[in-house]
Amino acid sequence: MTLLDMLPSIGRAAPRRLDPAIWPVTTHSDDGGRLCVGDVPLVDIADEFHTPTYVIDEADFRQRARRYRKALRGVEVVYAGKSLLTTAVAQWAREEGLGVDVCSSGELAVALAGGVDPSRIVMHGNAKSPDELRDATRVGVGRIVLDSCIETAYLAGLARRRQPVLVRVTPDIDIHGHRAVTTGISDQKFGFTLEGDQAAEAVKRVLAHPILDLVGLHCHIGSQVTDAALYGEAIHRMIAAMADIRAQHGIILTELNIGGGHAIPYRPGDPEFDVDGLARVIEDAVDEACAAEHFPRPTIVVEPGRAISGRAGVTLYRVCSIKTQPGGRTFVAVDGGMSDNPRVSLYGAQYMVALANRHAVGLKQRVTIAGRHCEAGDEIARDVELPTDLHPGDLLAVACTGAYHHSMASNYNMVCRPPLVAVKDGRARELIRRETIADLLARDCGVGQS
Repeated sequence: MTLLDMLPSIGRAAPRRLDPAIWPVTTHSDDGGRLCVGDVPLVDIADEFHTPTYVIDEADFRQRARRYRKALRGVEVVYAGKSLLTTAVAQWAREEGLGVDVCSSGELAVALAGGVDPSRIVMHGNAKSPDELRDATRVGVGRIVLDSCIETAYLAGLARRRQPVLVRVTPDIDIHGHRAVTTGISDQKFGFTLEGDQAAEAVKRVLAHPILDLVGLHCHIGSQVTDAALYGEAIHRMIAAMADIRAQHGIILTELNIGGGHAIPYRPGDPEFDVDGLARVIEDAVDEACAAEHFPRPTIVVEPGRAISGRAGVTLYRVCSIKTQPGGRTFVAVDGGMSDNPRVSLYGAQYMVALANRHAVGLKQRVTIAGRHCEAGDEIARDVELPTDLHPGDLLAVACTGAYHHSMASNYNMVCRPPLVAVKDGRARELIRRETIADLLARDCGVGQS
């Protein structure tokens, strides 16, 4: 019997402090110290679906989608499906009035199965295959973003009816943000540069094909962008480019897609993107740029992904072992790792971790959460504070894992990918089941082959 068993009021008197900027909006601790999301104790989810398990708070996802629509009135909001996409997630986005952008035939199929109107779908990708372009035109996606000259040629040959397209342009903006990923500079794989007339030549090639309907331009300046003013700079440069296209070809483009990449905080003190600030920036920049170029105001499109799904997700792990190396770190090994969260190894991402199955008794210590895979770099979090009384079997919850975890999961070491479980109003439901060994073997065609 613990002190909390004898004096349960201690738990109620000293509630767990969880940063609301990081954890899902419905997160709280019950009287027993169990972490709950969507009014469902996470330990119940772990007991039913085992671990590791991705948990997604439907209320959080929907609330953030509504926040974008409310703040960005007059702007079309398209959810970036690459961050997290299932048929249920696509349905949530659709029901909240968002379009969906996709980057493959698989994502396209999921969005359609989730009931998304094809006209509200944007097809992305810097190396789209002819088959993917054919699939997109066949179902009538609303926009295809052209990223290379060969894509233009492929699409012109595949389209059977007039297809609206955007040309992706790199506005040469370096975001230099905290843990940011830059995609808006010239020296990277996406789009056509304004410098050197690349974008102008791409537009000329599109206009040479009457079956392609060039309706606008697209840009994406990067990920984890914290400064909304950078989008204002992008708008100025893009509308100037649209004015140049009008001067050269006599056409007026009516749509400007400024992408997404809006930052979310992963740890206390991390900067958070200001959606209201973005609304002001868009309004001012469009007014100023259009006035300067005497250009009619285009429809503005934004594509948030992580900013909607990221904080809605937590991942559950069981503690497998704990060891402290002499003169070194304390390692808490769990039953997942880089196969369900590759972002630490890829980007040096940092996360907050909480004990989820009980109140902690005693002091805290700094530990490294180590993954189960045979790689020295397989870590989930470093220098996080957890109770000194942590022991094997305890349940840990990792915050901000709703984006780029399920979608980037792998089978490294032939480990099966986790399930995705949605929670809402005290109910948990499985959106994606756990992968099985049978699933892995079903794709292996080697036995009996000569």
